[in-house]
Amino acid sequence: MANKAVVSLTTGLEDPERVTVAFLVAVGAAESGRPTLMFLTKEAARLALDGVATAVACAGCPPLDSLVARYVAASGTFLVCPICFDARGLDKGQLIANAELGGTVPMWQWIGDDPVATFSY
Repeated sequence: MANKAVVSLTTGLEDPERVTVAFLVAVGAAESGRPTLMFLTKEAARLALDGVATAVACAGCPPLDSLVARYVAASGTFLVCPICFDARGLDKGQLIANAELGGTVPMWQWIGDDPVATFSY
């Protein structure tokens, strides 16, 4: 089995280029067959809501909604910080596919004893 990958993202649409790079890394890992988890915290928690990740960061950059779709299609999962989510008054009923609320303990449980590559944006 391929090593797991965890991409930690704290930035939301206030910095769409950073978000795009994080999603490109996550998509690359997931499409390569690595079990991949995106840990969304702070403003990135909003990206786990249906219809939010729709920006295009720059000329030639892929649209975020296409990256999200590719990530989900490649079985990538999202773990969304529940403290960050609740602090923003977000609606759990609007979570996108493969997203669930969970903090650092569920993240470590997902990692387990397996080797993991980590990226932070």
